[in-house]
Amino acid sequence: MQSRIVINNLSELPIAAKQLLQAFPDKRIFAFTAQMGVGKTTFIKAICEELGVNDTISSPTFSIVNEYLSSKGIKIFHFDFYRIKSIEEVYDMGYEDYFYSNAYCFIEWSEKIQNLLPEGFVSIEMIKEEEKRLVIFDII
Repeated sequence: MQSRIVINNLSELPIAAKQLLQAFPDKRIFAFTAQMGVGKTTFIKAICEELGVNDTISSPTFSIVNEYLSSKGIKIFHFDFYRIKSIEEVYDMGYEDYFYSNAYCFIEWSEKIQNLLPEGFVSIEMIKEEEKRLVIFDII
């Protein structure tokens, strides 16, 4: 069932992050799609903070994946597939070890690896409308 969250400004990010995690307490794979600059990384940062990550959270644009550990011992992987040139790169990095680890996986530019995503992932589309962000999510 498709749902929506409207984020009117940055101060609402923690609330939106909490709503998303509460809506999917048993899900671990979150696949984000949005145009460049809509706020995927910023929203993922808020989600990681809600999970208790105290480390600096940044986009893994060049490293492809960043790993975080929350203060509660929760393992989190943050992916950015924007720069991959072929699906073989994703195979070579051992994506299955991440996706099937039961750790949280937050995936930017997930449309580039759509066929590799496990069944039952949470699809998150972000749309910029003037100054607010519309977050549309569903289980695929």
